[in-house]
Amino acid sequence: MYKPIVIVTGASSGFGLLSSIEFLKKGAFVVATMRDLQKKEQILRKLNTPALEENLLFCQLDVTDADSLYVFQSTLQNLGRVDILLNNAGFATGGFAEEISLVEYRAQFETNFFGLIEVTKLVLPYMRQQRSGKIINLSSISGQIGFPGISPYVASKYALEGWSESLRLEVRPFGIDVALIQPGSFQTNIWNSGKKIAEKSTLSTSPYHEMMKKIEARLENGQASYGDPIEVAKFIVDLAAKPTLTKLRYPVGKGTRLSIFLKNSLPWRMWENIVLRMLGIDRKRD
Repeated sequence: MYKPIVIVTGASSGFGLLSSIEFLKKGAFVVATMRDLQKKEQILRKLNTPALEENLLFCQLDVTDADSLYVFQSTLQNLGRVDILLNNAGFATGGFAEEISLVEYRAQFETNFFGLIEVTKLVLPYMRQQRSGKIINLSSISGQIGFPGISPYVASKYALEGWSESLRLEVRPFGIDVALIQPGSFQTNIWNSGKKIAEKSTLSTSPYHEMMKKIEARLENGQASYGDPIEVAKFIVDLAAKPTLTKLRYPVGKGTRLSIFLKNSLPWRMWENIVLRMLGIDRKRD
C-alpha cells in the first residue's frame, strides 16, 4: 500500500509533535526531525502504539546548521521522494524593538525564516521531479497582525508569508502546492519554554518594563482560554489529504479569522486603539 512520505521539522513538541502522530495514524510514513534526538521519547510516549513506530523515522536536524542540513540530504536521497513537508520548527523572541539586539533579530530569522527556506530548497527538487507535493508552512496570526513586545517573531512570520506567496506562484506549474497555516492562540510551549525575552526588556530599569508586565499578564491570564493544539494538528493532516490546496492562507482557531478581517477592514487608528486597550496600554493622545 502506498504511504505518503511526510517530513516534519521541529517535531519534538507542540504542533510538530502532534502533527507527526496524526500523520502516522492516517497511514503516512513520517520523518520526524528535531535538533535534539533525545526528545524523540516525547513522541514515543504520546504515540504509545508500537505498530505505528515502523512508519516513523527520527532524524537529527538543526535548520540553522549547515553541517546538519548537509547530513539531512542523505536522508532525502534514501527516501527518494517527499510528498508533504511541514515546516514547523521555530521559536519566539520577545522584548521591545529598541532593546532587542540585531544578533537576537538575526537568530530569530535564522530559525523561523532562513532555516525554513534551506529545508524547503532541499525538498523541492524531489517534488518537482515527481510533479507533486505539498509544502505546509506554520505561520501565525502574527504573520498578518503585529503585536507589541514580539517584533522579531512578528517580522519573521510576515517575511514567511510573503516568501510563501511568491513560492506558491513559482511551483504551481510543477504540481506543488504551498499553504500557510495561521494559528491563533493555542496551548503550545512557544510562549513559555519556547520563548526568549531580550535581556534589557526584563530589567526594572527598562522604560518598557510596565508595558512588558501588562503584556505578560495578558498572555498568562489568557492561557486558560487558548485552544487545544490537537485542533491545529488535525487540521493540518486533513488539509494535507486534499487533492489540491485551493487557498494559500488557512487561519485556525477561535477569533483568528475575525481578528484578521477587522485588522484589514478598520481604519488604522481604530484598530490601534483596540489592540492597546486590549493589552491595558495607555495610548498617548495627539
